[in-house]
Amino acid sequence: MTTEPARKVAPPEKGSESSDDRWGVKRAENLITSLKGVLSARVVATNSGAIDEIHVFTNGSVAAKQAVRNVESALFAQLGLKVDHRKISVAQTAEVSAIQVLEEEAVKTRALRREVVFQHLDIYTTERRRVKFQLTLQVDGNEVVAEQEAADTPKARVQAAARVAVTALDQLLPEGTIELEGVKQVEAFGTEFAFVGVHVLVGRKTKLLTGSCEVTDGFEQAAALAALDATNRWTQSLL
Repeated sequence: MTTEPARKVAPPEKGSESSDDRWGVKRAENLITSLKGVLSARVVATNSGAIDEIHVFTNGSVAAKQAVRNVESALFAQLGLKVDHRKISVAQTAEVSAIQVLEEEAVKTRALRREVVFQHLDIYTTERRRVKFQLTLQVDGNEVVAEQEAADTPKARVQAAARVAVTALDQLLPEGTIELEGVKQVEAFGTEFAFVGVHVLVGRKTKLLTGSCEVTDGFEQAAALAALDATNRWTQSLL
């Protein structure tokens, strides 16, 4: 009975690897890490360059035996290394992901989580030169509607548009209240903005929040959106 001699990690070609990776261990580790389901890998080589151990950490999306076969096949196909499967150990986890994956998932989750979403602002002309603003928000799939009337003057219209947004948000709060401080039209960088100040009151604490919105579809709608912008984070923290 003959025993096949241990295969060595192939030395890197001149100029292709640093001298710190004499036996190409890093190349082998990088190759294994690129396989499906592999989070990390470590290749242990002897002083003569023979592979002694391969430790693989996976996320459980691939069965352990399949992961071993994948490592064997990849090393042989890409680096010409034939490794005894008994030298490959696989550890799995269903809970831990690579840091990069966790960060990407957190960003996506946060971006998609919008509890309060602006739907539309409707403006109706009523009797005695008055206007009625009706704002609709969507909160967790449900609509929240608020109304506010004002005199049909430019200043009153803008104030009412911002106040109707504050009124809608006030209906959602489990505690505290919101009060409109004021609305201003600001010009910056060659663009007009609606700038809104809102007071939030919880217990004995009072805080001034500010928000802004570029004027694109009328000053009234920009004022309503600026009020939502001012209270967005605070409202979601309570919800």
